[in-house]
Amino acid sequence: MAETFPPDRELTAENNRGGKSGKVADFRYKRPPQPGSTASRDGRAKAAAKEARRGARPANGAERTRPDLAEIGAEIGTLKSQGGEAYAALDLGTNNCRLLIARPSGRDFTVIDAFSRVVKLGEGLATSGRLSQAAMDRTLAALTICADKLQRRNVRLARSVATEACRRAVNGPEFIERVRRETGIALDIISAEEEARLAVLGCHILLEAGTGPAVIFDIGGGSTELVLVEAGGKGVPRILDWQSVPWGVVSLTDTVGRGEDSEAARIARFARMRDMVAESFTPFASRVTGAATHPDIRLLGTSGTVTTLASLYLELPSYDRKAVDGLIVPAAEMRDISARLSVMTPFERATLPCIGQDRADLVVAGCAILEAILDLWPARRLGVADRGIREGILRSIMAAEQLSERTLQALHKQRGASGSGRPGQ
Repeated sequence: MAETFPPDRELTAENNRGGKSGKVADFRYKRPPQPGSTASRDGRAKAAAKEARRGARPANGAERTRPDLAEIGAEIGTLKSQGGEAYAALDLGTNNCRLLIARPSGRDFTVIDAFSRVVKLGEGLATSGRLSQAAMDRTLAALTICADKLQRRNVRLARSVATEACRRAVNGPEFIERVRRETGIALDIISAEEEARLAVLGCHILLEAGTGPAVIFDIGGGSTELVLVEAGGKGVPRILDWQSVPWGVVSLTDTVGRGEDSEAARIARFARMRDMVAESFTPFASRVTGAATHPDIRLLGTSGTVTTLASLYLELPSYDRKAVDGLIVPAAEMRDISARLSVMTPFERATLPCIGQDRADLVVAGCAILEAILDLWPARRLGVADRGIREGILRSIMAAEQLSERTLQALHKQRGASGSGRPGQ
């Protein structure tokens, strides 16, 4: 039987470019004192002792000896009795920086804080191979806000991930270290496999009911992930196949260029984008050809592209997540919107509600990617998700927490049983 999720072969310390484990860590975010400050000098001993007591990663990056289960259980019990535990997920993409902070609520969670900002970290990366200084500075400013929120919200367990821009950039690991040094946020550069897994985990609940197979896709800033999942079943669907291609709204726009001087130029530019993406999808398309002929195939997309087009479909005056998240749109309508956007001037696109200046130069690339997806997986309708990696991270954290508690209970039961007999027996 295939694994539920694609194996993540790159999340080892040796292979992961960021040098991180990719696992959930116990962070209590505090902005590091500036070098040479009184707080920095006087607080080192206290900070080291405090970190050791609470089991967090020391500030110098050294690994702490793993505490035993009883110690972890005592800490979990203390925090739950205080009622202040919170989980956080931070997703640093090629175009956006997004943070979600939530508390458990039964089998789900309740969001208590969120943050999203267009940082354009991968701007120019496709041609230079490096993160620019301006892009890094913009992103660091956003991450500083995230660090402040994490501290104020009493976050106990968190995971912060970076995706395609930091995977591809020559100076990606250097930037990750700068972020850790200046904000206290330890970003994991995750593999494309892990990115696909988290996206499915975060949004699969919105898959339209049906008997046929489904494709879940995530159009990012620097890459696009396609995941084929099995039909039917309850819970998280089993992943049958997947592919990640290095084309997202930023990388595709930067590669093709922004020449839109005439309608003919815009049409030619859009066609070139579609051809490039379709070619990169060829291996996946050939593998799912049989599944695509099923009469009840389903399609679910999570990205700024699909939520933006869904907003235009609904003719919303401003973006409304509640109206968009979970919406089912006829695929033909999405194609029509894409076609109209592709021939508009950048100014015309910028004046449309829910697009604005930030998305005006990138949405066409997103439309080209979406068109290529609809060509290879011709579902009649498209599900729209305004959720994805962050929600997947939160669900992973909660699942890990529940597993830890079950392990603790089993250990305590085992210890109780072993100590119940008389000496000598």
